[in-house]
Amino acid sequence: MTKSELIQHLAERNPHLFMRDVEKIVETIFEEITAALVQGDRVELRGFGAFSVKDRDARTGRNPRTGETVHVAAKRLPFFKTGKALRERLNDGGGSAETY
Repeated sequence: MTKSELIQHLAERNPHLFMRDVEKIVETIFEEITAALVQGDRVELRGFGAFSVKDRDARTGRNPRTGETVHVAAKRLPFFKTGKALRERLNDGGGSAETY
């Protein structure tokens, strides 16, 4: 599902909201999660999962094409860990998405 499909689905399920309002809600949620991760905070959505940031140290890598060694800079990567309820739902055969 793409972001535009998510917005469309939410708008269909909430006909009392304007499409532009649904777009703004989705954008705001994504912006807040991103801002929290940039600050190094963890974002936990109970029953769904948790977003966090993992730091990777600088290292020496290898160019697979030429075989020469290259320096790989340190970086921060987003990480998502699924929540217990989501894992159980996925492994129990799914069920209806309408229950969320």
